[in-house]
Amino acid sequence: MPRKIWVSPTMLRAVADEDLGVTDEVARDTEEDLGVADADEVSRAPRATPTRIWVSPMRLPAVADEDLGVTDADEVSRAMPRRNLVFLRCTDLMAVASRLAVARVAPDGGAAGRRRRRGRPVVAVPTAAGRGRGRGGAVAASPPTEEAVQMTEPLTKEDLMAYLVSGCKPNENWRIGTEHEKFGFEVDTLRPIKYDQIRDILNGLAERFDWDKIVEENNVIGLKQGKQSISLEPGGQFELSGAPLETLHQTCAEVNSHLYQVKAVGEEMGIGFLGIGFQPKWALSDIPIMPKGRYEIMRNYMPKVGSLGLDMMFRTCTVQVNLDFSSEQDMIRKFRAGLALQPIATAIFANSPFKEGKPNGYLSLRSHIWTDTDNNRSGMLPFVFDDSFGFERYVDYALDVPMYFVYRNKKYIDCTGMSFRDFMVGKLPQAPGELPTLNDWENHLTTIFPEVRLKRYLEMRGADGGPWRRLCALPAFWVGLLYDEESLQSISDMTSDWTNEEREMLRRKVPVTGLKTPFRDGYVRDLAEEILQLSKNGLERRGYKEVGFLREVDAVISSGVTPAERLLNLYETKWQRSVDPVFQELLY
Repeated sequence: MPRKIWVSPTMLRAVADEDLGVTDEVARDTEEDLGVADADEVSRAPRATPTRIWVSPMRLPAVADEDLGVTDADEVSRAMPRRNLVFLRCTDLMAVASRLAVARVAPDGGAAGRRRRRGRPVVAVPTAAGRGRGRGGAVAASPPTEEAVQMTEPLTKEDLMAYLVSGCKPNENWRIGTEHEKFGFEVDTLRPIKYDQIRDILNGLAERFDWDKIVEENNVIGLKQGKQSISLEPGGQFELSGAPLETLHQTCAEVNSHLYQVKAVGEEMGIGFLGIGFQPKWALSDIPIMPKGRYEIMRNYMPKVGSLGLDMMFRTCTVQVNLDFSSEQDMIRKFRAGLALQPIATAIFANSPFKEGKPNGYLSLRSHIWTDTDNNRSGMLPFVFDDSFGFERYVDYALDVPMYFVYRNKKYIDCTGMSFRDFMVGKLPQAPGELPTLNDWENHLTTIFPEVRLKRYLEMRGADGGPWRRLCALPAFWVGLLYDEESLQSISDMTSDWTNEEREMLRRKVPVTGLKTPFRDGYVRDLAEEILQLSKNGLERRGYKEVGFLREVDAVISSGVTPAERLLNLYETKWQRSVDPVFQELLY
């Protein structure tokens, strides 16, 4: 049985058991056998932070490094029987990184005792009931995971910063994570699909393609397979959150595989999926509500803070890419470049011109909706361009974004409008005396929706959902710009004298006029041509033959016609002023 574990904000290593090649009880309790002299040496080691570990009453395998011969979280979890395992985020342990040194786990899952290092208490990790896999099984992670470590002291701002800092990784470890959403509909009626139909699709995918089910209050609300997952947005939008992958070829293959699976299951049920940025035909009252506690809280809160929040929740779809950074300075440069160019991406990928059966006056209604959803948690974040910006400044911003919820005892607690700062000192009215874990902080960060969002990576959030070819083009566009030093520097130089007013003007006007939006002495299309060339150059220098993924972007910019304008032309001509054909035109 493992006896020791050390945690720091930058890495976690465990003394593991026989599944990781250690068979002797004494060896398992002797850090020298793993080449580590003491806990301090471990905490100083510049290693990437693991994201998860599996815990059972009898073993504590970790997402370990090369010293333990295991490099992949899934490899560890596959090596372990999943009976009596609880899914535990390492960020929960990181929450007490400055306090934690040694934890003993007793066979019954309770604390066999507490030991102190530097005068700080350590609390053992509880265990949980068993979970299954694949055909009818459920994965342990469903809604936000419960706090795994009971906090004995308040989190500090340094703890919150350390969470973000832990995302820094060397260039060779940078990955590409692509996410996209799509609308399910009945092929015969074009109506949005209800939860019962979505549940059947999820069950079908789990049974035929070996996905784990994610369950909340006995409802299947998503799937997980390795490092990719499928989740449901508030109105039943089907989202694939892709695994972090090395190349655009891999991420595009992942998208194609997912769309094949969804089509194979959906067609048998008379269900199709539509790639567009806004629901083109049906009213808000026609959209089903998904059985997820988080969304019920948001649904009740949104009308209090903006006029378009419910439209955002129930009638929009996006495609986004998540990208890494190597340091605070690298994060700052990419954050600024991403924010400055987000309206350009919005123009190129504009694909939401219809609402309730007719043109809505926008090329990207989805983008416009974010301007009146909740301005406390969305927008262009002008402070990112201040000289003082860094991880600390983003933490200060996030602390002042009103909360949505906390998750306790498998329930969402409505904390809308409350302060995370109060939560940090045990003064949250809905949970008096309760202190947050880093898991609470992680959940809070997911309720912030700027055009570029910082977590332990950067999310580019400005593009409308679209057909499969654009699902590969969007990550290609940003990878060429942000993962190549020359292109990133060129973007930084190009945008360095743009003012907050100019960036905000682009944010407001591009959803209406797209590539034809005036900017300085030209138009957004002129900017887009220059930026596209920088992206091509960046992809060329990467050396993976990825430039071909930009063909769709090239076609839009060279013609000057956005996807939305193409749809509007079809609406006025071939479609005879009906939006119904769009369901076939943009069917996956």
